[in-house]
Amino acid sequence: MVKIAGKKIELTGATEALLGELYYWRYEDPQQEAKKWNGPYIPEAWLNREQHRNKWLEEQEIAKGVPASLVIIADGKAIGYVGGYWVDPHTNWLETGEVIYDTDYWNGGYGSEAYRLWINFLFTYTDLHRLGMSTWSGNERMMKVAERLGMKEEARIRKARIVDGKHFDAIKMGVLREEWTARNQT
Repeated sequence: MVKIAGKKIELTGATEALLGELYYWRYEDPQQEAKKWNGPYIPEAWLNREQHRNKWLEEQEIAKGVPASLVIIADGKAIGYVGGYWVDPHTNWLETGEVIYDTDYWNGGYGSEAYRLWINFLFTYTDLHRLGMSTWSGNERMMKVAERLGMKEEARIRKARIVDGKHFDAIKMGVLREEWTARNQT
């Protein structure tokens, strides 16, 4: 099982217990604050616990030995996850993302560290030449995290997302392997 240790967080493969914690955040948390920022324009179908578990396990690997998602652990509990999905595996087009469900861990650098570790892991254990992410112009925190990590805005599709009856731009950002390597050499 993959485990990546950072200063504040750890990224790890999902266990039954961790999947139960993530299920709470995704479907049972009464506030659902993260859903206001993480793709609020895409309706999320409700899943029962077994369906949630099976869906997570179906999306197991991006490449051999490289999981599609890892759970973000802070202070011994699941607070969110990082993930990736293929837009087009024939052209190595992989989109990535992260979500922190537990609002106690917002604005403390937890998401930035998790996303940095995830991107570094993907570039280290795959031959991908670029990684991308998609968000909307209302999610300024995510765009700032991506920019701090070296991602550049690659596309802005004007007024393509509707949130609370208002139009927002769809944002595509990405980083090339050579840009990541140059920024992260020690």
